[in-house]
Amino acid sequence: MAEKKEKELSFEESLEKLEEIVKKLEVGDVPLDDAIEEFNKAMKLAKACDEKLKKAEESITKLVKDNNDVVDFQVDE
Repeated sequence: MAEKKEKELSFEESLEKLEEIVKKLEVGDVPLDDAIEEFNKAMKLAKACDEKLKKAEESITKLVKDNNDVVDFQVDE
């Protein structure tokens, strides 16, 4: 079975794979070519996570009023 692409993974799955790669690289016994490949995978996963977080932030910062107007949600500090 083929692995899901980064875009198809849930945020949690992407984060879990990213953590696995970081642990593997922290150990330091990965050959250089493999480390570079793992680093590139990690960067793709990090980018996918960032995009998902940005989309989530955008969707939760909008409110729909009773008259179906969409407005920005702002918290007064």
